[in-house]
Amino acid sequence: MKIALIGVTGNVGTRLAAELLHRGHAVTGIARNPQKAKPQPGLTLQQGDVKREVELAKLLSGHDAVIHSVMFQSTDPNKVTHATKQAGVPRLLVVGGAGSLEVAPGVQLVDTAEFPAIYKAEALAGRDFLNTLRAEQQLDWTFLSPSAFFVPGERSGKFRLGGDQLLVGVNGESKISMEDFAIALVDELEKPAHSWQRFTVGY
Repeated sequence: MKIALIGVTGNVGTRLAAELLHRGHAVTGIARNPQKAKPQPGLTLQQGDVKREVELAKLLSGHDAVIHSVMFQSTDPNKVTHATKQAGVPRLLVVGGAGSLEVAPGVQLVDTAEFPAIYKAEALAGRDFLNTLRAEQQLDWTFLSPSAFFVPGERSGKFRLGGDQLLVGVNGESKISMEDFAIALVDELEKPAHSWQRFTVGY
């Protein structure tokens, strides 16, 4: 498939690009500073700003799917969905956040007293992005939330999927590596199982 990856230079974006290329997909990597990305066979780099809807739509045109891997405070969900639809791309997959996952019935992680204040604004912006998607009727979207501890690590291919609840392992940790997250997202791209849904991944 031909995939547009917005945010190709980020920590998660670089892992997603690697996973997509490993599986033989053609990737258009979009970033404000694409020169920061490592040139690779199968990867076309384009300069673009996620907040410039008209320009973004032109960059997205001709792709089979769009992957959004940008900090939520640096983006606008309406501009992203509008640009994707204007470009005629049928599918949008979003690198989500853990903050909007439930830790108890009706209680989201971001609303707990233990949630770090430094990450709260980003988590709330992520929740707003998800709520915007949930009101979307036309575009086939998927929002994949990582576990609470989300860092570079190993590509093990061993993880489990969940729905709207935070996944916690037998050791009491909620964790997923960026490499295994990339596997889960590209799996969803290749074999859709969560259209118009949020799901999560963890160990």
